Formats: sequence, structure tokens, C-alpha cells
Amino acid sequence: MKQTAQASAGAGAPERATPPGDVRVPPQPRAADAPDGFRARDTAVPAARGEHTHSERPIPQPRPAVQRSSVRGQILDALRTALVTGELKPGEVYSAPVLGERFGVSATPVREAMQQLALEGAVEVVPNRGFRVVERGARELAELAEVRALIEVPVLLRLARTVPGERWAELRPLAEETVRAAASGCPATYGESDRAFHRALLALSGNEQLVGIASDLHRRAQWPPVRRGPAYLVADATEHMALLDALIAGDVDVVRGLVAQHFAGVG
Repeated sequence: MKQTAQASAGAGAPERATPPGDVRVPPQPRAADAPDGFRARDTAVPAARGEHTHSERPIPQPRPAVQRSSVRGQILDALRTALVTGELKPGEVYSAPVLGERFGVSATPVREAMQQLALEGAVEVVPNRGFRVVERGARELAELAEVRALIEVPVLLRLARTVPGERWAELRPLAEETVRAAASGCPATYGESDRAFHRALLALSGNEQLVGIASDLHRRAQWPPVRRGPAYLVADATEHMALLDALIAGDVDVVRGLVAQHFAGVG
């Protein structure tokens, strides 16, 4: 028994008795004794926290990608607000470094946010200068409203026939939020709540591509801002409430008339 234990230990020295309650760590193979592709560091007990071992490479610190993404998102939201409020004026060119100084960040997140706005059609790239806010006339805004109507109206009429009233009733808080946003008189606040309400309506179709395209068109139609007073915003939000009431009641004829009126007013 003793010789067998010595042979398994691989050391040839007499085996020492293990006191009761103690745990003996089995001897680890040396690097020279390890088979190919297997080294002692693979079986060594992990080093204590803060301890550096020469047999292991330090684990690199993760790059702050999440934080950078958050900064870019905040800048994008701020630029969108500035566009809707008219603070960034149509036809004007803005450089990323100058806007970066204004927001207290480097030019990189501003440039990335502006590139996203270029994809959305709000600005256009001016080589070696920056980004120009697009100018849209009445005709282009009317065309955007027509395209939105072609997409959203048939979907809403189909959903009015198939979606039960209780599902529509779940959207009432969003419709009420548009009324509160309209009362604030802030076009940026109202624009966000308006898009949220329309997204929720279309989301009941279950078609994510449809929701994304319609939302993008809706956002494009809000730039540059059309000078309308608080009374227009309140009237537009009131149409949301009336439309939702008709959808809950399942009155397709009333829904048809309301959506036609709503898109005629570029709501």
C-alpha cells in the first residue's frame, strides 16, 4: 500500500499522514513532465487578486464602448431636438468640432451623430466643411405626408377590423401623453410623443419593417420644423384621442375619415 501511494505521487519520498480535517493539495506536474500542449500554468491554482504571474498574460481592460455609444446617443438626441426646434437652421453648415465645443465633447461623437442624421435625410455632408441642414419646401413635405398616408392608412384600416378594442385601449396613455406634450408648446417634445403614438398603432400589425420605415418617414416629415402654434399641436393631439376612441369602438367608417383628416394636416 505504501509503495503504491509513493508511485502515484511520483516523488519516491515516504507518504506523510494527513491530519484529520486538513485537505492536501495533490502535487502538480512540472513543466518538463507535462505532455505536449499542456503546461503547468494550466493546472496551477489561480493567483490571488492583484497578483501578477509571469506565466499568464494580464487581462486587458474592456474598452468603454458602451459609454461612447451613450455619449453619441445623447448628442444625437440633442441634435434632433435642435433640428425640430429650428435651433439648427435649414441651409446652414455646421462643423463637428464647433458643435463638439458647444456640447462639451470631442468632435468624434458629434460627427458620428451627424452621419446618422445624414442617413435619415436631415443633413447632408459638405466635404471639408461639415454638415448642412437640409432645406425642404412645401412640395417635399407634402410628398412625405402622401407617402406616410399610403403606408399607414391601409394598415390602420385593416387593423381596425381585426384588432380587439381592449388592445387599442392599452394605447390610451400614449394618446394622452401627446395631449400633454401639445399643451407644453414645445415642438420637440410633441414630435417625440407623436411618433411614439403612431409607432404603437402600427406595432399592432406585428411588422417591424413597416414600423421602422413609417417612423423614419415621420421623423423626416418633422424636419425642418413647420412654424405652427400651440393651437395646431393641441388640435393634432385631439385627433389622436378621437382616432383611438373610434378604434376602440371598432367604427371603421369613423376611423377612415379621421385618418384622412389627420394626414391631410400632416399629423
